[in-house]
Amino acid sequence: MTKHLAKEIQIVKLVIFTITFVVTFCQSWACAHDNCDSTWAKTVGRGRKQKTTLECYYHDIISGESPTAVLIAKANGSTNVAPLAFGNLFIFDDSLTVGPDPTSKLVGRAQGMYGSDSLGEVGLIMAMGFTFSEGIYNGSSISIIVHNPITVKHRELPIIGGTGLFRMAQGYAVPNTYMLDLSTGDAIVGYNVTIFHYKKDYIYMGW
Repeated sequence: MTKHLAKEIQIVKLVIFTITFVVTFCQSWACAHDNCDSTWAKTVGRGRKQKTTLECYYHDIISGESPTAVLIAKANGSTNVAPLAFGNLFIFDDSLTVGPDPTSKLVGRAQGMYGSDSLGEVGLIMAMGFTFSEGIYNGSSISIIVHNPITVKHRELPIIGGTGLFRMAQGYAVPNTYMLDLSTGDAIVGYNVTIFHYKKDYIYMGW
């Protein structure tokens, strides 16, 4: 083998090594920025716009000694003792977890208020925020204000804004009732959430 040929082989090896290193680095960077390893949430998009999809469970407990939702107002003259009677207004601070089991991993809190606003169905007017505490979403939040017919199987709730990673957010949440006890008002609801938002760095730059 001539010295010239050996040098060419070394160059080819160096090029192959460089390409392999760059591809591996880019894949690792993409996963780090797109949260590939998360089991409950994922953010994609490396340009100005991003999309986050996440799934979590909301635990709303009215009964028992340690409720997470408490009655703060009731319709004048109402004798209806059902927890979700028309005119009842609650304030809540509920856990958001990765699974329906209340002891599963905590990823945030759902806080706000809801009131029974429907005479013809079990429905709630809800004003709430989901504030997340896990991973790259720590400190970020989304806001939802809507009428929620909680016994309807297929329904969507609009996301009207957000903070942190979700600043200027738009999107929708699809709730799926996992458990609902109308005698106590206790509920566990799964939320499949799709959020469209701008990359945080672009917001800071005035976009």
